[in-house]
Amino acid sequence: MLTVDEPFTLRDQVYVQTAPGTLAGRYLRCFWQPVYHSVDLVPGIPRPLQIMSQSFVIFRGTSGEVSLLDPRCPHRMAQLSIGRVEGDAIRCFYHGWKFGGNGACLEQPAEGDGFSEKVGVRSYPVREYLGLIFAYLGEGEPPAFPLLPEFEWSEGFIEVDSYSRACNYFQNLENALDMSHVAFVHADNRASFAGIGDGLRLEANPSAWGVSYSYERSDGAKRVQQFGMPNVFYMTALPTDSEIGWQESVFWWTPIDDRRHMQFSIHRVPAVGEAADRIHARRQARRKTIDLRHQDVCDAILDGRTTLAEIDLDRVDLVRLQDDLAQVGQGDVVDRRNERLGRGDAGVVAIRKAWHRELIALQRNEPLTSWARSSDLIPRAWSLSDGGLERTNVPSATPAPVVDVRPFVEIEVQLEALHRRQ
Repeated sequence: MLTVDEPFTLRDQVYVQTAPGTLAGRYLRCFWQPVYHSVDLVPGIPRPLQIMSQSFVIFRGTSGEVSLLDPRCPHRMAQLSIGRVEGDAIRCFYHGWKFGGNGACLEQPAEGDGFSEKVGVRSYPVREYLGLIFAYLGEGEPPAFPLLPEFEWSEGFIEVDSYSRACNYFQNLENALDMSHVAFVHADNRASFAGIGDGLRLEANPSAWGVSYSYERSDGAKRVQQFGMPNVFYMTALPTDSEIGWQESVFWWTPIDDRRHMQFSIHRVPAVGEAADRIHARRQARRKTIDLRHQDVCDAILDGRTTLAEIDLDRVDLVRLQDDLAQVGQGDVVDRRNERLGRGDAGVVAIRKAWHRELIALQRNEPLTSWARSSDLIPRAWSLSDGGLERTNVPSATPAPVVDVRPFVEIEVQLEALHRRQ
């Protein structure tokens, strides 16, 4: 039972458990969550899927429609993901019971369809958006789907990305509102400098969406990020391409289970013409050169089998590896009882407070906050000395094209994680 006067350092312990029926799991299920990449769901091939310690079957029918259902046939509990997609329905491998995308039983071959109207499996609302498949896993009618017009109707193109990490999702969520780690974990990045994230210059203020998090340099320039409850971050990500500079991005952290999670992300590239072609070609070439799984390299370093200095950085995603080391190195689920927070943890404190208030309300069956992002809650950052694309709000008459930029080795890792049975 979560209480208002519980010691602050223990409050986040309740956040780590997200299985059905847990307090944090119930809260996350009140929101749309990204669960899969559109490009990975081939028509006619069902897949097992695990999200928040809950199993599902996901498939795309011949019409292109995506369906998400409970994972087992109600007849003899066979796994539906080994069944056959027929049109926009799925037929059980074991005895041929057939279910529509809405979960209704359409056929029972051995029963003469005698009681098909009395059985079914639960289906879940899904929506494809900006290259990702989102699902609503809660009870009742889903809330309005949260659109991102700055990305959807942007001049330029959108990069869609993701990775899996072998630790609790809340460790990554908190890391996002921890700018002081940049000067150490990412000291090699061109956006880093001594003193970045100085606690005296950090601010974390409540917003209508969650938390506005900012750092002001000594010259008055600011980097501002926007955290959206419960697990969304709209930010200027660290630059990894000299021509792009700061990467305007939205991140979601979706638990797979309590010890693994996915970070789904989209990035806006406001480049057109030859610049867009040049950037796209360079980024697609980079996908092929990365052939080391950063998760494996992280394990090798943490186990003392190698060091970061010995790694060929052309073969690995360095920023992800650096964050792996910092986050996975805490343990797959952190025991916070011995931590000591300081000024640099202003963002961490702010999101824990917001989460704590909401979970108390949920526990008491009181109304939850109606979080919403207004158009003024956007990220911004100071200019980099060697340039980079500036943030623009040039609208497009047509939706921005979406490009997958995941390293191919990364796709293998995340599908292994998402498809693993409980």
